[in-house]
Amino acid sequence: MSSLMPMKGSGDADLTVIDEFDGGVGWIAYPDETMERASHALSVDGDVWVLDPVDADGVDDLLADLEGDVAGTVVCLDRHKRDAAAIATRHDVPVYVPDWMTGVATKLDAPVERFGRELGGLQAITIRDSSIPPWQEVGLYDEGGGTLYVPESVGASSYMRTGTETLGVHPMLRLFPPRRALSGLDPERVLCGHGAGVMEDAGRELAAALDSSRGNAPGLYAKAIGQFLG
Repeated sequence: MSSLMPMKGSGDADLTVIDEFDGGVGWIAYPDETMERASHALSVDGDVWVLDPVDADGVDDLLADLEGDVAGTVVCLDRHKRDAAAIATRHDVPVYVPDWMTGVATKLDAPVERFGRELGGLQAITIRDSSIPPWQEVGLYDEGGGTLYVPESVGASSYMRTGTETLGVHPMLRLFPPRRALSGLDPERVLCGHGAGVMEDAGRELAAALDSSRGNAPGLYAKAIGQFLG
């Protein structure tokens, strides 16, 4: 993997909008980083929820363009504290964390609220809650609006996909994809915590990612080795 591509960007951000649709927006604060950390905001029933955000100049302008006021930021993966506290503080709202997620709330420098199976009209889907590997992840589904957000298990960044995939299962989960949590969902769009979302045929692409996860695993691992050696 090229040394010119840092895993995570730092310093001055260069906000790039990646997903725009009626009721939502997504952005990448550091478009040149390998991890392609994506942030999103959804407007649901008059409230704006900011999901796993990385901050940058211009974020508040994106939020202001959505219908409603910011109700909170949301940490959907135990490793995705990111800038949730900073943005929540700026908007004088809490950070929302699933009621079963551990080791996160005490590390956030902002008021924390817990939520269970629902958050402001969004269905909360437990995708993974494991100790080996340590991984706590919740997806959020606006079924009426057709939007599914998956923070980590499925993504569109280059390191998660083979050349034939639009969406790919995370390399660490390739042999055990989250079929139980995500199979059967048919969203209009899938937003990801890494990479641009899938805005067309999203239900089919999600099903394909889950179904081909194991079969495509060798190709993904070979790609990763090639990038590393290159």
